[in-house]
Amino acid sequence: MGSLRIRAKIDSRKKEQDEPEHRLKNKGLFGLCIEMLLVLSGLFSFTIPKQTMPFPVKPVQHSRLESVDFNNLPFGRVFSDHMFVADFDGRQWTNAGIEPYAPLMLDPSSAVIHYGQSIFEGLKAYRSESGSILLFRPIENWKRMCNSAIRLNMPEIPRDIFMDGLQELVKRDAKWVPPGEGNSLYIRPVYFATDPVIGVHPSEQYKFLILTCPSGPYYSHDLKVRIEKTYSRASRSGTGYAKAAGNYAGALYPTQLAKAAGYDQVIWTDAATNTKVEESGTMNLMFVIDGVLVTPSLSASKLAGVTRDSVIEIARYWGMPVEERDVYVSEVVEALRNGKLTEAFGTGTAANIATISVIAEEGVDYTVPPVDASSFSTRASLFLNNLKSGGEDDPFGWITKL
Repeated sequence: MGSLRIRAKIDSRKKEQDEPEHRLKNKGLFGLCIEMLLVLSGLFSFTIPKQTMPFPVKPVQHSRLESVDFNNLPFGRVFSDHMFVADFDGRQWTNAGIEPYAPLMLDPSSAVIHYGQSIFEGLKAYRSESGSILLFRPIENWKRMCNSAIRLNMPEIPRDIFMDGLQELVKRDAKWVPPGEGNSLYIRPVYFATDPVIGVHPSEQYKFLILTCPSGPYYSHDLKVRIEKTYSRASRSGTGYAKAAGNYAGALYPTQLAKAAGYDQVIWTDAATNTKVEESGTMNLMFVIDGVLVTPSLSASKLAGVTRDSVIEIARYWGMPVEERDVYVSEVVEALRNGKLTEAFGTGTAANIATISVIAEEGVDYTVPPVDASSFSTRASLFLNNLKSGGEDDPFGWITKL
């Protein structure tokens, strides 16, 4: 509940702060007064579209674009020509601009190296059939990054820095957005402490970057997962709801153990009792049980996934029953045994919707029934893919066209 209150607080605060400043800046005091009078009189109302903030650009001298094999795009290994950079100097944001992708100069005593004050986000840009570039719900990533920043005692990133920097960067490297089904330009905002001081305290200086990389599908096959009861991803009072770098570092060892045993990922359980399922690997987790979409309810130990929220909205839009609640390991195993569990899948920006074919618990592998064209996860995946590529009408207002 704490993370939900923080999120609501940010949403309302940003709406109160950003919109009036934008209206004054674009219309002037006189124009704003005239509009307010017209609105009050019921005669007329209008808005002026917000233009992105201009940033200085230092372009690359020679693009690496021609050296890229777009038919072979391993995830997260090929990076675009440019990156967006901005610094927080302890008082204000400075040095915001676009520059060539290159290694960073980092002091060995930088706080991020020693104390892990680092958060990140992940989203994608898609090329439509008409050639235009589309972003999927980028504002939700900015909101979540602000939530993460609050939890790690970091200054919130201004909306203009995040949103305008992101859009201008993608426009600059527009040719790097690959066409084709399953392909996208993965966008990685990352934000970390840079104080050159050894000492456990919040940093005063920070660096914010946005990197992009053309990528193909994250998973190319159905997943075998193992329910993890020895190690935990996060506790209810920890940083699980924040997209903090340390959360992922702590997950590496138990995930490697699962892979050594023949599984692709783990299903995390709650740290207190290990009786309730929470997430699967780096994804939110969903089941179809007795025709109902069932997913663990959000808490301070779970990340509020953008794809998770989208799939829930799609299910409700289609009239499918949805339950967000505690989901017990025993319930999942029993539903697998009696055939009531017909689908299991993970949701996330990188994976989109990843089908789970096997769930292991206490040394026993349970096979999830195979999905077909009529399965909810298949239809939802197709709908999302078509929506992101401009091939589907957008009833939710999720797509931003550049």
